[in-house]
Amino acid sequence: MKKLVFFTGAGISQESGLQTFRGAGGLWEGHDVSEVASIEGWHRNPQLVLDFYNQRRKQLLDSKPNQAHHFIASLENVFDTEVITQNVDDLHERAGSSRVLHLHGELLKCRSVDNDNRIYTCLNDIHLGNVDSFGAQLRPHIVWFGEMVPMLDSAIPIIQSAEIIVVVGTSLQVYPAAGLLQYATRAEKIYYIDPFPTLSTLPDQLIVRLKCLQQPATEGMKQLYDQLLEIAVK
Repeated sequence: MKKLVFFTGAGISQESGLQTFRGAGGLWEGHDVSEVASIEGWHRNPQLVLDFYNQRRKQLLDSKPNQAHHFIASLENVFDTEVITQNVDDLHERAGSSRVLHLHGELLKCRSVDNDNRIYTCLNDIHLGNVDSFGAQLRPHIVWFGEMVPMLDSAIPIIQSAEIIVVVGTSLQVYPAAGLLQYATRAEKIYYIDPFPTLSTLPDQLIVRLKCLQQPATEGMKQLYDQLLEIAVK
């Protein structure tokens, strides 16, 4: 089987009703991103941050994967498929994708403020005073602005091994995640699905291999799906 890697961002989940702050003046669900998605914001007002992610978690649990998620999952039948996502939702997994790497954490998990490796399933609200078995406050298992991206090192060899890469619904503006494509040294085909694709940050040697589908995630995946099936059987 050929190695197919998807690199997905907020645009794919937006079609399931999960909002992104990109293109909205730096606001996310009406909140300044620096207040609810940065380590400094957490230190300033942890109650605000917990309340914000409690609402996002409830929203996620009421959401469902869309057709783009299902197209991606079904391609596991004909490709050696992996998904690298900047999204913190579990919609890829719920659609059936079995190999998903979350660069920026997972909303349905929480972790200790004292130890990044103490990670727990979290389907309910987190409150100040909710602690782990060592007495440390729990926080969302999210990589905020100002924090390291620990899964980046795991994502690099996946991108390096890809024969085909499909980028779906990401602005390619959030670093260091957006820099992953520079490691696509093996990929002969790179597709970029986004209604407003951003190419200015990409090196020329990458752009010459890139095919843009200037469409929302579901429409772009619908168009690309049959092409990928043809590649799989060659």
